[in-house]
Amino acid sequence: MSYRLILSKPAVKALRSLPAFVTARIAPAIDALKEEPRPAGCKKLKGNEELWRIRVGDYRVIYVIDDVVRVVDVRRIGNRRDVYQ
Repeated sequence: MSYRLILSKPAVKALRSLPAFVTARIAPAIDALKEEPRPAGCKKLKGNEELWRIRVGDYRVIYVIDDVVRVVDVRRIGNRRDVYQ
């Protein structure tokens, strides 16, 4: 059974502001979270028990998984040097 995907307003804004070639790589990775919210290479962020991240080149997708209601909530998308701030 798949998860429902929710993108926060800051995540949508960040995705729209990225160059097309970067969006073309990130969009399928985000879409794949519906089927597998914990793909190979994902990590739980330290300091916050609910946040996870996946890497897509130099970009990171920060998200929360709610297994009870089967929702993946994408909170932030950005370059690795900026997204953790």
